[in-house]
Amino acid sequence: MTLLSVNVGRARAAEYTDSATGRTGIDKRPVDGPVRIAAPGPPGVGGGGLAGDAVCDLRFHGGNDRAAYAFAREDMDRWEAELGRELANGSFGENLTTRGLDVNGALIGERWRIGDEVVLEVTGGRIPCRTFQGFLGEKGWVKRFTASTAGPGALLRVVEPGEVRAGDPITVVHRPDHHVTVALLHRAATTERTLLPDMLAAAEWMESGLLALARQYAEKYGRP
Repeated sequence: MTLLSVNVGRARAAEYTDSATGRTGIDKRPVDGPVRIAAPGPPGVGGGGLAGDAVCDLRFHGGNDRAAYAFAREDMDRWEAELGRELANGSFGENLTTRGLDVNGALIGERWRIGDEVVLEVTGGRIPCRTFQGFLGEKGWVKRFTASTAGPGALLRVVEPGEVRAGDPITVVHRPDHHVTVALLHRAATTERTLLPDMLAAAEWMESGLLALARQYAEKYGRP
């Protein structure tokens, strides 16, 4: 299991973003050398966890629960074949492009050690937005990405800060005792809302937006 690339983006003006600033950092490119990653601060206040990475819409991105975003190169390759176009590392706005790691099968609360210093914890999966669709330029992309079996990729919080770089080994160092995976939580939050109350088995580790959604649904419709 390997970190193929570390990707960061600069803030750029774009017509397709809903950010109040009219700017987005979704266009992330691989960088050479080490990049520091640390907890950026509370949701809505803190930006991205990677040094030099712009996060422009703090309503839905950034903060300690969403300090970084990882996507598997294997899933990117599947999208390359389906879309008939080349997708470089970072093309989905991910900070970390991995190889050999089951990103979407990871449990919420699972911890990954990357290199010698950094430990990250899985908090949820990516919910696609209009900015993502506009950046890729694929019609109906939000619906297509949501429904795909390729998986959403993983949102991460920083447990132990430090530096990461392309080529770092990745090791799963902890898996919590529940059944809620990134892929399952994504389904519950998007296409199968009746699953949401059951997702609360992972409440201790979930990112705040998905946790609020699961709790609201459970309060309204009850738990199984």
